[in-house]
Amino acid sequence: MEPTNIKIISIENATHDVRRIRTVKPADVNFTPGQAADISINKEGWKEEVRPFTFTCVPEDDFLEFTIKTYPSHNGVTNELLSLNPEDELIISGVFGAIHYEGEGVFIAGGAGVTPFISILRELHRKNQTGNNMLIFANKTKDDIINENEFSQILGKNFINILSQEKTEKYFSGHIDKDFLKNTVPDINSYFYVCGPPPMMDAVEQQLADLGVKNDKIVKEEF
Repeated sequence: MEPTNIKIISIENATHDVRRIRTVKPADVNFTPGQAADISINKEGWKEEVRPFTFTCVPEDDFLEFTIKTYPSHNGVTNELLSLNPEDELIISGVFGAIHYEGEGVFIAGGAGVTPFISILRELHRKNQTGNNMLIFANKTKDDIINENEFSQILGKNFINILSQEKTEKYFSGHIDKDFLKNTVPDINSYFYVCGPPPMMDAVEQQLADLGVKNDKIVKEEF
């Protein structure tokens, strides 16, 4: 697609370091839940700084939404996003992505790696097709959990949180490992959707392989 300017409608804090940005939706932008777009900021010096950001709206919405982790300590695109306001513009220049829904299973996310699953789970909920899908969400602390209330509403007891740097009564603590998966996942023959930092993804893929999960049952994309 040709690069297109999209005006920002609203900006909210999703967590202490994650922004939820909604924009107008051009007529020619189509995507499948789980996909991302090439985005840059329509400001001098930033137009060529293109980054992939995942759609967190559903295709039926009349706006586009991106849920983006910011890194204020880096002098980069996400830091620049912190200075944007409604009426400012982004530039969308392409849609892509390997993660898409294949069937009921277990979504395993690390931090901002949950973003492809937001659109997928929202779409399933909209169609009353949530079924027995499960989300295992790994974060450092409870304050890092993106869309916690919404995931709880959609998935109920199938929304599982594990925190690596905080112990609470409400959530599991530690890291995702083979024993955790063995004790948490009801059906090891399901699909597994994995997205997160590369070291976490490598570890989870190895753990799934050790549990006998076949490669064609793992849907993944690094971010």
